[in-house]
Amino acid sequence: MALDQFQLQRAAQRQPLRKSQPYTGRQYTAFLCHSHLDKELAEGLQVVLSEQGVDLYIDWKDASMPDTPDRETAQRIQNRVRDCNWFLFLATANSRASRWCPWELGYADGKKQWDQIAIVPTVDGRGTHGNEYLQLYRRIDATSLGELVWLAPGVSRGPRVRDIPFV
Repeated sequence: MALDQFQLQRAAQRQPLRKSQPYTGRQYTAFLCHSHLDKELAEGLQVVLSEQGVDLYIDWKDASMPDTPDRETAQRIQNRVRDCNWFLFLATANSRASRWCPWELGYADGKKQWDQIAIVPTVDGRGTHGNEYLQLYRRIDATSLGELVWLAPGVSRGPRVRDIPFV
């Protein structure tokens, strides 16, 4: 089932968050594609994934990123997408309306293997977000016990995120 946005907001309050660390090539990371209007949801997902053993890279937490988006920003994002093991798209109404998110997803689609890209569908009071991508990419869903699972398109069962090898 899609991740509840309210639960992600609550998760953001659970522990202090550190800045995204520079990539050293030794840690396993996921690049988070999201709308900057969803900062609290991104932070909540970072907490939840951290609890599952996944380090989530969030661009606006990276002090090396330019303050104003420009060509350098795009090049740095491209580098991070290539360097990270996974590419995750946090599906919300805001990410759907974003100008950057479709660009990042399209770039990842051209550079990553299909099984390294996943949609993180969310649900809020207006409905579920991300359905338009579910037949194209893997997805991360929550079980009734609150565990995150890694699912292939059209499949309802899969391994826990914490058990996925980063290869």
